[in-house]
Amino acid sequence: MKKKDIKILLVDDEPDILEIVGYNLSSEGYTVITAENGKQAIKKAKKELPHLVILDVMMPEMDGMEACEKMRNTPELAETIITFLTARGEDYSQVAGFDAGADDYITKPIKPKVLISKVKALLRRYKETKEETGKIKLGNLVINREEYKITLGKEEMVLPRKEFELLALLASKPGKVFKREVILDRVWGNEVVVGGRTIDVHIRKLREKIGDEKFKTVKGVGYKFVV
Repeated sequence: MKKKDIKILLVDDEPDILEIVGYNLSSEGYTVITAENGKQAIKKAKKELPHLVILDVMMPEMDGMEACEKMRNTPELAETIITFLTARGEDYSQVAGFDAGADDYITKPIKPKVLISKVKALLRRYKETKEETGKIKLGNLVINREEYKITLGKEEMVLPRKEFELLALLASKPGKVFKREVILDRVWGNEVVVGGRTIDVHIRKLREKIGDEKFKTVKGVGYKFVV
C-alpha cells in the first residue's frame, strides 16, 4: 500500500496541533483528515474508514475516551488503529485508555521524527495483521481473522482490535504458554511502549467476554488458552 493511500484521522481541539502534526504527517506522504472534537471524529471515521486515528483526550462536546469507545463498537472500524494524543499532566490513565479500546498513546509535545516513528510502528502492526488470514475453530469458538469477528456458540461479536489479536495469538496454539514479552512483541510490537498492566487489562476483558476458564495465568511467565 502506498503512503498516499493510508488515511490518518487527526483529532484535536487545538488548531496549532492540527496544523503542526497534520503538516508533518502530510509531508511524510500520508493522507490526513482532521476533526476538532469527538463527534466530528466519529462521523468522519465512519465516512473515511481511516487506517489510524490519532485522538486527543480532552475535547469539547465529546472527549477522546468516549469517542474511542464508540469507534470500537463500530464494526467497520474494527481494524482501525487508535492512539491517544495526551498532554503531560492531564488526568489520564494508560489503563483507562486501553480499557476504552486504544492501541497506544502518544505524549505531547512530541518531536516530529519521534511522531513519524510511532506512526510507522503502528501502521506496521496494521499491515501484519491484515496479512494474517484463516479461521481458528476451538469447540464452540470460531475466530475469523479475515473478517475480524468471533463466534461463541450462536453469538457473533466484534472485539476491539488488540483484544482480538491477543485472543487469536493465544488460541492459535492452545495449551502453549506465551511469555509476556512475546505477547507484547506479537500484539503491540516491540517499537511501541505500553504500560506493564496492558496485557492484564486485555486478558481481564477477554475473560469477561469469552469465559474465565479459557485463560490460565502462569505466574511470572505469561498466559495460555485452555480448550
